[in-house]
Amino acid sequence: MSSATHIANDIPTSPIPADLAAGRKRLDSAWNGIIPGIVLVAMITAVAFSAHNVSGFALFSPMILAVVAGMIYSNVLGLPAHAKAGIAFSQKRLLRFAIVLLGFRLTFGQVAGIGLGGVGIVAATLGTTFLFTVTLGKLIGVDAKLAQLIAAGTSICGASAIVATNIATGARDEDVTYAVAAITLFGTVAMLGFPLLAPVFGLDQHAFGLWAGASIHEVAQGIGAGFQNGTLAGETATVAKLTRVAMLAPMVIALGFMARRGSSDASGTKPPMPWFVVAFVAVVALNSVVAVPAQIHTAFALAAQVMLTMGLAAMGLQADISQLRSRGLQPLVLAFSAFLFIAGFSLTLVKLV
Repeated sequence: MSSATHIANDIPTSPIPADLAAGRKRLDSAWNGIIPGIVLVAMITAVAFSAHNVSGFALFSPMILAVVAGMIYSNVLGLPAHAKAGIAFSQKRLLRFAIVLLGFRLTFGQVAGIGLGGVGIVAATLGTTFLFTVTLGKLIGVDAKLAQLIAAGTSICGASAIVATNIATGARDEDVTYAVAAITLFGTVAMLGFPLLAPVFGLDQHAFGLWAGASIHEVAQGIGAGFQNGTLAGETATVAKLTRVAMLAPMVIALGFMARRGSSDASGTKPPMPWFVVAFVAVVALNSVVAVPAQIHTAFALAAQVMLTMGLAAMGLQADISQLRSRGLQPLVLAFSAFLFIAGFSLTLVKLV
C-alpha cells in the first residue's frame, strides 16, 4: 500500500500548459459556435429534400425549397444568435466547396460550349448593369457607396461581391447589410421565377442556362435555377456564372483605384482572390484528362447537391426582410430596377446571339 502511495505521489500534477489550454479553449469555442448553426441548416435542408417528394412541391428543386424555407424560418421565428457562426460557415465554406465539386460534372469541351459569344454576353451584361445601377442611383438620390454595393451585388455575384466591393469603397455596415438583403431578395425572386419563364421566351436548355448564369445574382441561385430546367442548363449556368465571378477581382481593383484617386492614402487594398473559381477550373481540368470512375462522379454529384442546398438554406436564413425598410424607398427601387435591367438586357443578348 505504501509503495502504491509512493508511486502515486511521483505522478506529475502540473497543470496543462497555458498555450495548450488556450488552444483547446479556442477549439471548443469554435466548434460550439459552428455546430448549432450547421445543425439548423441541416434540418432545413432535410425539410427541403422531404418536401421535394411531396405532391405539388416536386416542381421545385430542393435548393429552391431550402432558400424559401430558410427565409420563412428566420423572418417568422427569428435567427438564434448562437447559430449565426454555423450559418455563415454553411453559406460561405460549404457553398464554395460544393461549387468546386461541380467541376467534376464538366470538361473543357463543355466549358467551350458557351463560346466567345457567351463570354461576351457575360462581360457586356456585367459592365452595362454596373454602370446603369450607379447612374440611376445618382439620379434618384441613393448614397453613392450604397449604389456601388447594389451595383456590384447585382452585376457580379451577390453578397460576395458586396463584401469585396466594400473593401474598396468603405461603406457603412448598415449599407452592406441593406445591400445583401436586397440582393438576396431579388436574386431569390429570379431563382424562383426564371425557370417558369423559359418556355414563355422559347429558351432551350443552353440558352436558359446562359441567361440564368449571366443575370441571377448569387452563384448558388444561378446554379440552382439552371439545374431546375435540366442538366445542360445547370452546367451552362455554372460556367456562365463563374465567368462573372472571375471578373470580381478586376472590378474591385478598378473601384479601389477610383476610391484612392486624389486620396493621401496610397497603400491600397488587394482584392480577394476567388479561390473557389481557381479550384473549380483545376477540377474541370482534371476531369478533362483523367477518366474518373462513374461511382465517384455519382458520389461527388450527390455531395455537391446536398452542400449547395445547405448553402442556400443558410442564405435564406441570413435574409432579413426588415432590413429593406431601414433605408427608405429609393434604394429598394434601385435594387429592383437593377434586377429588371440585368434580366432584360442579358435576355436580349441571349436571344440575339
